[in-house]
Amino acid sequence: MSDLFTPPPEPRPAANVPEYSVGELAGRLRRTVEEAFAFVRVRGEISGFKRHSSGHLYFALKDAEAVLDAVCWRGQAARLGLAPEDGMEVIATGRLTTYPGRSKYQMVVERIELAGQGALLKMLEDRRKRLAAEGLFDAARKPALPFLPRVIGVVTSPTGAVIRDILHRLAERFPSRVLLWPVAVQGEGAAAQVAAAIRGFNALPPDGAVPRPDLLIVARGGGSLEDLMAFNEEEVVRAAAASAIPLISAVGHETDTTLIDFAAALRAPTPTAAAEKAVPVRAELIAGVAELGGRLVGAAQRRLEDLRQRLGGLVRALPHPRRLIDDGALRLDDRAERLRNALPNLLTRRGAELDRLAARLRHPRERLAAEAARLALLATRLDHGRASLCAAETARIERDRLRLDQAGRRLGAAAGRGLADRAARLDTVARLLESCSYRRVLERGFALVQDEAGQPVQSAAAIAPGAALTVEFADGRVAVTAAGEPPRSPRRRGKGDQRQPTLL
Repeated sequence: MSDLFTPPPEPRPAANVPEYSVGELAGRLRRTVEEAFAFVRVRGEISGFKRHSSGHLYFALKDAEAVLDAVCWRGQAARLGLAPEDGMEVIATGRLTTYPGRSKYQMVVERIELAGQGALLKMLEDRRKRLAAEGLFDAARKPALPFLPRVIGVVTSPTGAVIRDILHRLAERFPSRVLLWPVAVQGEGAAAQVAAAIRGFNALPPDGAVPRPDLLIVARGGGSLEDLMAFNEEEVVRAAAASAIPLISAVGHETDTTLIDFAAALRAPTPTAAAEKAVPVRAELIAGVAELGGRLVGAAQRRLEDLRQRLGGLVRALPHPRRLIDDGALRLDDRAERLRNALPNLLTRRGAELDRLAARLRHPRERLAAEAARLALLATRLDHGRASLCAAETARIERDRLRLDQAGRRLGAAAGRGLADRAARLDTVARLLESCSYRRVLERGFALVQDEAGQPVQSAAAIAPGAALTVEFADGRVAVTAAGEPPRSPRRRGKGDQRQPTLL
């Protein structure tokens, strides 16, 4: 299946977009689709097959991703060679078109082949994918065809009708020198001969006795898939892909496809079409050259006429040479006269200017007297300024002293109030601390027992016999020593025993 795709145009401003009617747009779409997909091969499963009473066939080709409507006209349906039916996997050959009445596109089928069962087709498809993965079919590797080749090399059978068709078409369009490399185009050894012919043409030196072709045509007439197998061989495909000379593949009829078609710089549907694509029409070139020559002559004549008119206008605008000479002579005499009078006039002007400047000068004594008077005036002004400055400074100092005294009095009063407030707060805190002190408890008759480390003793069980203790009363401290056994838990006594246990 041919992978043809036309990228969408860049969006243009709405003001520049032309307006189409529905019919005009449908017609342009139809022409675009038919030109871009004039020959396609589609593989798919037949679905919805219907044979119309007119003899036309209507069905759809589908796979897991899409559905394509197809139609086969009555004339082609009679030559299909098989009876299509639903569920049949086929390879349909034809072209794409549109049906404006329903805004649909469809395929016009011209040939149907069974697919999916032939080992030969699978082998060719695997070979095509492998060679394509190597980049042999990339468009960037294919050289461009020359516009007007001087020498054309043809690789085909010398006895078939193909070479006669090519020579006849070349003679009609533009007679060129043709070099034929005879090869077998079918059977054993044909592929090796075709590959050798392509490499042989490329090996010819450009300036040798045999001229090197500017274009190659590899051609063969139509036949079955087995007849065209020589042009599916890997050797031939690699030779075509490696050819430095642009190569046109013209193998089989329009519906036949071989692997050399993918490697060639251009595929022609027939050998005759290859000759048409190889050279332009000589008569059309002569007519075009004659037209361009006529346009060139006319443009040159118009250019010369424009230059002649511009030159005439410039000539009319130019004064007579004698007048130019006379005017130049008058200007020269005038400049010479002015030059002779220039120096005396300059001296006279400079003398007058010197006298004027001398008249403006004063005697040095006058200048000294004027400067002395100006100096005395400045001294008087300086004395007055100094007296004014001193009075102003004295007043400012007095104002600053008064403000400083007032600020000191305010600061002393604020400091006194702050100290009184802090003393009152301190006295309150002291009384609160005194009320919480343990000494108030001692004043009520209690005593504080401390061990040698100065820690309070809170239990009699914590005192060991002979331990040094300190007993603090409200009026002082007494050092004591613990004697005897620690007191035991008091036992219940009788009513008559009212004695109080001792502390030590």
